[in-house]
Amino acid sequence: MTIPSLAERLAGRPLALGRTALSALCRSGPVEASGVGLPPQGAPDPGYTVTGDGIAVVPILGPMLARGDWLTAALGLTDYQSLAATLAEAFADSSVRAVLMEIDSPGGEVGGLFDLIDEIRHLATETRKPVWAVASEAALSAACAIASAASRIYVTRTGEMGSVGVVALHVDESAADAMAGRHYTLIHAGARKIDGQPHAPLDPAAHAAIQADVDALHADLVAMVARNRGLAPDAIRAMEAATYRGTHAVEAGLADAIGATRQALTDLARHIGGSARARRTPNLERRPSAMSEETTPDPVATEETPIVIAADAPDAPDALPPDPAPATDDAGRADAPSDPAEALRAEFAEIAAIAAQAARLGLTVDAAAALARGIGADALRRSVLEALSRRAEATALVSTAPATPATGESPIVRRARQRAARNT
Repeated sequence: MTIPSLAERLAGRPLALGRTALSALCRSGPVEASGVGLPPQGAPDPGYTVTGDGIAVVPILGPMLARGDWLTAALGLTDYQSLAATLAEAFADSSVRAVLMEIDSPGGEVGGLFDLIDEIRHLATETRKPVWAVASEAALSAACAIASAASRIYVTRTGEMGSVGVVALHVDESAADAMAGRHYTLIHAGARKIDGQPHAPLDPAAHAAIQADVDALHADLVAMVARNRGLAPDAIRAMEAATYRGTHAVEAGLADAIGATRQALTDLARHIGGSARARRTPNLERRPSAMSEETTPDPVATEETPIVIAADAPDAPDALPPDPAPATDDAGRADAPSDPAEALRAEFAEIAAIAAQAARLGLTVDAAAALARGIGADALRRSVLEALSRRAEATALVSTAPATPATGESPIVRRARQRAARNT
């Protein structure tokens, strides 16, 4: 029995795939069923492993479909429904304290993607278990969007991220039909009923309709990734679905650090063990505030205005909020607000944002006291970072050495071997 190719199955559906996978998809042909093994019998694979530190490692491998069956699994594909079930089980597991998504995927269908990402964020919030991700070796397009649901993302030195875009595939088989002596007549009702059918070239009206659908889905995908990564949608859109490798993915804001699965597991184990250090990222180098002076003392670190360290701080984003983009003149030079009241409102908004983020990092900042004493946002931010550093150093002195991750081969390699065994 011959099974239709993946290209035939996905033709006309909006896809979030990396360019290499898209090229391979276009070249894919039918599969002989005799070469596909039946699923193994016995206990079902839970889809994740748990390290000694209580971290559930969930592999996300290969092209992804909205819905799958035993055949898609045998062909090395992942489906969103099964992945959502695996993640839900991992979060609900009483032995699991955190989840690490280990991703090696070129992306997949758009259908079902947004619901999966929202579910991941919901599970993490509901269970209060942190979810991190590592791109090992690829998290492209739909897979990049899934990774963005994590609160911290690692990428290997050679790993690829990005390709945040949408594509729809149309296969024109009319020339092949003519060579084979076939002619198709489609009798239909509704002008748009046969848009994109493969037995004729794509007409302009059908092309425009498909393009409009792709543009709308791309806007939604851009907005979701931007929201999850704390970036402006224009920053994601300006990437033009480019692919970034290693350090370039970090610089683009798609990942937080360079590291393989072992490094991610080590850092996550330290994080859930209470000894995670505040991560200082390049955007912590701030410009002087409109109301601060270089000689302004750091009173929030004194006994007059103490910072209270909470015992159980929730999982928080990587850094304090960046400064709002300053207004510029026609030459691109930054201008300070000319209206004192406007400057005061901007300063208050910035200090309030720092206080709110500090609270999520487990610190309490008296924003009103800082304003009353004329403390600028820049000085307040430095004080918060120093308090975080002191807390991390103190914790490191009294804590035991962090547990090391489980040894052995990567879960990605193990899952790949299992799938290969099923196909033999």
